Amino acid sequence: MIPIPTGVRVWLATGHTDMRCGFPSLALRVQEVLKRDAMGGGLFCFRGKRGDLLKVIWHDGQGACLFTKRLERGRFIWPSVAGESVTISPAQLSYLLSGIDWRNPQETQCPTRVG
Repeated sequence: MIPIPTGVRVWLATGHTDMRCGFPSLALRVQEVLKRDAMGGGLFCFRGKRGDLLKVIWHDGQGACLFTKRLERGRFIWPSVAGESVTISPAQLSYLLSGIDWRNPQETQCPTRVG
């Protein structure tokens, strides 16, 4: 995982996103749908329709970054609220990227065996 500086805001774009989109298309979605500045230093997360693919865009002040993660098993836990975005903390993003339920990590089931 690439370290995220403290104080960075993280937004989850609710709903499903076309995962064929690259940074320019996702940044345009941030500006037009989420009404945020994609170049403002925040992290914006998008999930595909199947739920196993996640894209994160971030402009770190030096350049544009696009991160992609696909889960081999399971799906990313995604908010079901109506609206355009949900704000989460960087710690919750770490849970999300690990495939853990970021809404309530204490009750997440741990694997009982490896393999």
